[in-house]
Amino acid sequence: MPRFPDHLTGDGPTNPFPGIRVLERRLGREIPHRLGSNEGLDMPHRALREHFGDAMVEHAYCYGDSEALGVRQRLADQQGIPLDALLVDAGADSLIALALRTVAEPGTTVVATAGTYPTFGYFARGQGCRLLELPYEESPGRLAPDLDALVDTARQSQARLVYLANPDNPTGHLHGDEAIRCLREALPDDCWLLLDEAYHDFREDADTPFAREVLPGVIRLRTLSKAHGLAGLRIGYAIAEPETLAMMMKVRIHYGVSTLTLAAAEVVLDHPDETREHIAAVHRRRARLSEYLRGLGAEVLPSATNFIGIRMPSAELAERVNRELLEAGRLIARPAHPGLGHVLRITAVEDALVPGRLKLLEDALRET
Repeated sequence: MPRFPDHLTGDGPTNPFPGIRVLERRLGREIPHRLGSNEGLDMPHRALREHFGDAMVEHAYCYGDSEALGVRQRLADQQGIPLDALLVDAGADSLIALALRTVAEPGTTVVATAGTYPTFGYFARGQGCRLLELPYEESPGRLAPDLDALVDTARQSQARLVYLANPDNPTGHLHGDEAIRCLREALPDDCWLLLDEAYHDFREDADTPFAREVLPGVIRLRTLSKAHGLAGLRIGYAIAEPETLAMMMKVRIHYGVSTLTLAAAEVVLDHPDETREHIAAVHRRRARLSEYLRGLGAEVLPSATNFIGIRMPSAELAERVNRELLEAGRLIARPAHPGLGHVLRITAVEDALVPGRLKLLEDALRET
């Protein structure tokens, strides 16, 4: 089992203000008179009411539930994940920073793939970690994080944590469940695996028994930004052993998720058919977009996400196409890391399928 930093064990820090929702649960009764919360409960909010309505304003007054019990209960019921193995925070980005803050002291080594979701590297450097980045494994039809290289480097460097996005961003590659299990088993016992599953919902096999497992030494991250359409409200969740989540709660910003965000997430989770409909539509659009671009000669990488990756013949061509599309008001994505400069990423939205929308890319593909 990987260890926790010394400053978190023993007495460690505890949240001095757990909030009224937590206090009510501890007492087993409602607290109707909030006379000590200092939350501006008597602010009239006339402007907010006029703009958004009374229902929204009720969520503006008070701090949210620091334990996000309502969201966690819904996730637990729908996905079969134990309630005490779930922690809610302000999106996958916040969860990445929280995981690093919990398990990786400044100066420790962390390992990732060069060009994978760059926010991990941003937070790792900000935490004062030594970041080792390894090239993607690249072959015909494949652009994937190299699991063997991640293991070897973790062992050689005595790494504290290995980061893997699965499905990967920006390539869309998916490592199967058994490969992830083998990765965890091959890592040193004292090395954490931070498994970023932000695009998990778009997997064709998203609802497997492995998807709900609580894996020792692993912190799994998921989000409600993609399949659930709540990116602007910032909410995601971690799946990990209760002991690990207890340590994360020691250093978490407890009110980082607003009352409004929690309420909106509960509404969306209460209507899972809408989410399933959205996911199915994404699958159809992803297939149509892939088929169309392959018909123009593009090398479209396999994707288990809500986007497709295109491996262009050169980084120079990818840069030109990306730049010209942006100048024409069409934003796609080209990874900033030079190792992936030949990759373009296009989200499978309906707008991408409008005839002529990607004409500059189409013309470039016809020229190659």
